[in-house]
Amino acid sequence: MFPAFKNGERQPSVQVSVRDNNVDQALKALKKKMQREGIFREMKLRRSYEKPSERKAREKAEAVRRGRKLERKRIEREGF
Repeated sequence: MFPAFKNGERQPSVQVSVRDNNVDQALKALKKKMQREGIFREMKLRRSYEKPSERKAREKAEAVRRGRKLERKRIEREGF
């Protein structure tokens, strides 16, 4: 596989070993790892150019969603 780059730093690539010639199981594991790493999301974002202003707005909206989710979880844990 090719080395993955993120923020100018080299990241280890996603690897899956095939056991007993079971390619279907290895493919399933690979897809799960790629989903967890956010590779599919990254590919979707890179399909077309995103203006810097659109990127800022998207990242800000994502941060707001993450904050709300964390707040919901905190309230649920504290039992309010």
